[in-house]
Amino acid sequence: MSDPKQAAGTRVTIRPATAADAGAIAEIYNREVTETTATFDLVPRTLEGQQEWLAARSGAFAAIVGVDTTTRQVVGFASLSPYKERAAYRTTVEDSIYIHRDFGGRGIGKALLERLIEVARQSGFHSVIARIEASSTASRALHSSCGFELVGIEREVGRKFHRWLDVAVMQRML
Repeated sequence: MSDPKQAAGTRVTIRPATAADAGAIAEIYNREVTETTATFDLVPRTLEGQQEWLAARSGAFAAIVGVDTTTRQVVGFASLSPYKERAAYRTTVEDSIYIHRDFGGRGIGKALLERLIEVARQSGFHSVIARIEASSTASRALHSSCGFELVGIEREVGRKFHRWLDVAVMQRML
């Protein structure tokens, strides 16, 4: 799965996430928890919690990381999760993708999302859903650039930083 990509001056290798990546993933994710509405989580993850999350991300429900080939720093991660618990939904997954704030706008997100779509296809899934805070134009544009289409808006389904948040639901058929 290692795939070096040149992304606006940052050469990135994409590979499966390992337990050793838990600290870097938690750092990236927790900044989004505490500073943005990119995730609706309200409590940062502990290292132990991140390790447990990673342990649950194997096989078809993979987690991958983008690693700067020069510094070996994890600069982003992406994962697949079950979309819903009921059996009829098993062929649909939900994606998540987060990029370290210092590395945004370099094409790393697109490289990760393209690889994640390949993983979903190879794992036999039929559909990938992205649930994006509706005002996140960058995330919506990223998903559009990878073939996702807007299929709906869920109105005021989340509340963070004392405001109601809408969710844009985007879908890509595989």
